[in-house]
Amino acid sequence: MGMLVSELIVLDPAVVGGKPVIRGTRLAVEFILELLAAGQSENQVLTNYPGLTREDILACLSYASYLAREYKAYPIPA
Repeated sequence: MGMLVSELIVLDPAVVGGKPVIRGTRLAVEFILELLAAGQSENQVLTNYPGLTREDILACLSYASYLAREYKAYPIPA
């Protein structure tokens, strides 16, 4: 059984190798973020993937924001 990250984002080892996906799909969060980063508009993504909702896209952005906030990088002295 998968782990619920949010109501819309889940982690399931049996789906896409355990990457975070939009619940009920095989669409990885990273894939949706890559589409947006490449310049596709929200409307283009929703048109190309009619099973998605605006809330799904916002959940992907929220998940990315959480990861960016939680990621800690410390410089290593040379």
